[in-house]
Order: sequence, then structure tokens, then C-alpha cells
Amino acid sequence: MSKNKRRYGDRKEGRLIRSLPPFYKLIPYMTPHRCDRCNQHEESFEVSVVDKRLRQLRVSGYKEMSVLHFLIAAYIRAVSMMPGLNRFVAGRRVYARNDIEIVLSVRQDRRAGAPAANVKVSFEPTDTIFDVYRKINDRVSEILVSEEGSTADEYADMASRLPRFLLRFTMSVLKFMDYYGWLPEGAINASPFHGSMAISDLGSLGVSPVYHHIYNFGTLPMYISFGAKRHSYELNRKGEMLDKKYVDCKLVMDEGIVDAHYYAQLIQAFKVMFSHPEIVETPPGKVIDDIY
Repeated sequence: MSKNKRRYGDRKEGRLIRSLPPFYKLIPYMTPHRCDRCNQHEESFEVSVVDKRLRQLRVSGYKEMSVLHFLIAAYIRAVSMMPGLNRFVAGRRVYARNDIEIVLSVRQDRRAGAPAANVKVSFEPTDTIFDVYRKINDRVSEILVSEEGSTADEYADMASRLPRFLLRFTMSVLKFMDYYGWLPEGAINASPFHGSMAISDLGSLGVSPVYHHIYNFGTLPMYISFGAKRHSYELNRKGEMLDKKYVDCKLVMDEGIVDAHYYAQLIQAFKVMFSHPEIVETPPGKVIDDIY
């Protein structure tokens, strides 16, 4: 996505934001760990309109189109309007990420203890819900047909075989390299801890969402978890009983990249798109670049 020439101080996965107000430059020093900067928010989105549109899309050939695809597409559209959402903190500095990278887990079956493969998919800010559907399906198909699993799982398997003292030393070295931006590009691309946002579809398991922590290792600034659709019977102004559908979402967000007001705008943007799902079916008219 980024077409900017890399400058001194930039990282492989993003460019250093040099024009941040002084206070925001100090936040990573006042709260050096990502878990110290977490904002937690719970929101219920009405999905009556979206659910109807998704059924139409499934009938028209997008057989597995779901709320997961819609939420990812809505996040991508939000990033095109509010690029600060795609920042990250590393080495106590704030960076604008070059690409939009979404991390999700894929299970081949729902049995307890069944292995999950971590999948990371790259997107452009101009991508629509149809691009999201295609890219996720292509990436998931690669993982499911592979006997070895994802590259991240292969690295994890090798690391887990090390003696404990050597594994602790290896993790310390990796954290040191990540702090200064020295991790190889291949390791960053494979890592599920480096990305724009992670998302969990707990609705597919029929359970409610959880507040999923974001990791101190890596660069993930946001984790979204959402549950199963539920019905709510409500009265309108005329006293008529309406059957509405909702999806409960829980978001954990790193306030080191933007403030709570910025995140509130994200929630408002989600509400608009849930009411008008056609927004994510066409590319945005304009993509806003982050500050320098």
C-alpha cells in the first residue's frame, strides 16, 4: 500500500510519524507495555439490514459470506477514512503501517482441542467486501490443503522443541530485535503478532464474545471479538413490536496510536455501515493518507 520512500528511522512494516504532538510521543514511555494502554469497549450492532444483504449475496454465489467478512470490510473502509487506526507502537515510537494486515484463526473442525491455524491476510484501503471474501478464501484454502499448516505454526513448532532456557533466550533476542526493527521481513510477514487488527468469530461457535488481550510482543494494536447473532424484541414509536437482530462485539484497543475520541469515531463509522451495507460493496471515492 505504501509508496513512500523509506527514510532513516522507518521500519520494514511502517514509516515513523514525525509530526505527532509531543504528548503522544511520550505515551509509549509513560506506558511502555501495550497491555498498559488498553481501552476496552463493548458495543451491540444491529445487523438486521446486513443479515438480509448477506443472505442475498450468498444466494448470488458468495456461499460463505458472513458477518466476519462484513466486519473486516467495514474496518478496511474505516482505515481509508481514518488512517490513524492503522498505526502501531514499536520501540516506543509510533509508526504508520504500510499495509492493512488482518489476523484470524482458522479451525478445520470444532472439536475441543482441535488445532487452529493463524492466518494473516493483506488488504488495500480500496478493497471491498468482495475483495475481502476472495482474499480470505484464497488464503484459508492454502492453509487447509497444506499438511504443514501456516508458516507461523511451523516456526512455533520448531521453537517449542527447544530446551526451556534456550527458548527463553531466543524470545529475549526476538523481542530485542523487534524493539529496534531488526526482525527479518519474512518473520514479520509470518508472525500473527504483527498486523493491523486481529479478529475472532465466536459466533460461529455459538458463544458470546470475550475481551481478548492484545500482546506486548509484536505490533497488533486492536483485537475485535464478536458473538452469535441474537434477537431483540423492541417497541417502535408507534408501539409496534419489532424483531431486531444484533451482534455483540468487544474491542480491545491500544491508546498509544490514537485517543479514545478517535476510536469512538470508528464505532460510529461501524454503525453507519451496518445500517448501509452497500457502502463496503464499492471502493471508496477517496483514501486519506496518515500524517507525516
